[in-house]
Amino acid sequence: MVETAGRITLWGIEVFVAVADERSISAAARRLGASASAVSQQLTNLEAAVGASLVDRSARPLVLTPAGGLFRKRAQTILNEAEQARAELAAQDLAALTRFRLGVIEDFDADVTPALLTEMAGELAATRFLLETGASHRLFDQLEARALDVVVCADLGVAGDWMEVHPLLEEPFVAAVPKGHGGSLEELRVLPLIQYTSRHHMGRQIAGHLAQLNLRLDHRFELDSYHAIMAMVAAGAGWTILTPLGFLRAQRFHEAVELMPLPIAPLTRRISLTARREVLGELPAEVAGRLKPLLSELIVEPSLARLPWLTGALRLL
Repeated sequence: MVETAGRITLWGIEVFVAVADERSISAAARRLGASASAVSQQLTNLEAAVGASLVDRSARPLVLTPAGGLFRKRAQTILNEAEQARAELAAQDLAALTRFRLGVIEDFDADVTPALLTEMAGELAATRFLLETGASHRLFDQLEARALDVVVCADLGVAGDWMEVHPLLEEPFVAAVPKGHGGSLEELRVLPLIQYTSRHHMGRQIAGHLAQLNLRLDHRFELDSYHAIMAMVAAGAGWTILTPLGFLRAQRFHEAVELMPLPIAPLTRRISLTARREVLGELPAEVAGRLKPLLSELIVEPSLARLPWLTGALRLL
């Protein structure tokens, strides 16, 4: 495709915003799924079109020039308007939606996410779906950076003014212990606590809760994998605090691990669908509406059938 010199393009603006956010040509290229040379050329074309240098490429990391800082505010507005126009057109005819960038926590990898994408793909034959899975804080960062359209993940705290939030599911934190081991705090103190990593929001939430209760539990391990944690619990190496969703992900260890109510003050987390406010029209609400029946069928109902004591604590919102 030949680019016309002196013309401001939407792609050029998107490239500029990615470079401004990432402060690196290569990082912007990875985010956009383009080559570094293509990103650099688009940036050069845009600077020629506006008649000003927007990025100081000699700095490491890259920094915006005064003109770049001024243009960035307008660029964000332009991209927001373009996204909103795309969403409004798609709302009139969902078949017109050409791209949908979705971020989902890994807890839903095995069942909910495939079911959602299969359902949406059946109706939106012309839509290209881009899925990103990962930790909640990383997905939020990508949403704020405009690299994703919608994210489904744990709430991180107070919602920003730029967010549109649709609550989906609330779940309690529970204790996972070796099969046959008691679940009282006194019985669990003889085992080390296998902690979920504090590098993720969930781990920080658990650690903060224990600190608030002034409760110090012996721990030697801090891991970021449900499967690794559950494997160690199944082997009798300790116990852990996690959520029913985390327990469900590691099904191969279910026969050797028992789930019990948390033997301390209760703690919960909320899963929500979040998008940028007033950008995607009715689409976020529509996706949330599709998700709730799937969450009920694939998560809530099977969990309550197996663990009736979760009734009222594991619930749709």
